Amino acid sequence: MARDNSPRNRQAQKLARKQGNRLPADRILIVSEGSKTEPQYFEEIRQVLKLPTANICMMPSDFGTSPDQVVEYAMEIFQKGCPHRNIRAKSFEKVYAVFDRDEHAHYFDALKLVKTYQQKKLKNDLKEPITVKAFASIPSFELWLLLHFEDCFAPIHRHDVVKKLKHKNYIKDYEKAQQGLYLKTKAYLPEATERATSLTEKNTAEDGVQPYTNIHELVTELHNIKPTSASAKG
Repeated sequence: MARDNSPRNRQAQKLARKQGNRLPADRILIVSEGSKTEPQYFEEIRQVLKLPTANICMMPSDFGTSPDQVVEYAMEIFQKGCPHRNIRAKSFEKVYAVFDRDEHAHYFDALKLVKTYQQKKLKNDLKEPITVKAFASIPSFELWLLLHFEDCFAPIHRHDVVKKLKHKNYIKDYEKAQQGLYLKTKAYLPEATERATSLTEKNTAEDGVQPYTNIHELVTELHNIKPTSASAKG
């Protein structure tokens, strides 16, 4: 029987090979506003949970720290890849942008951008629809850390969040870009998740004023990824 070597068949074979080599978990791109605190926190989770680097890629935005720039950089990396980081174009199932409300002028623009990309229904290198999502914190990422130790029901300035972390000695000598934040707080992760969940049930990222963070959803997702046998061996 003659072999079908049509373009459509070759494409189907190529796709089948890609799917056959697919990793057991989704490939996740996480781009953050912060250049150190957030990437170090998520990288520490990856290391502690022994998750493969092939699945989890974390980096700060090279376009700038404005939330809209974080979203645009995340989508740039997804669509074009990044050769010097050995990232191929469209090689993710999930693209996440992590940013703060803080006093950013373009915070709401970033939320709109995420919705715009969601509506485009982009596909990855396996021709599968991808997930684009914002992980926002009001006022800042430090709120997520504070929720490990106490509730926060009223609007609060980011400086006051940091003061609480420091002066109540929740995280001794807390500073941005501090190493070991995950290990220092993980014992209180259930409480933080419960408090953050309660906030997301009452408030929204679009409000921009009331305390809010959905970082717990990303942390929970990372915890639910099973390490490969190779990575589990260290």
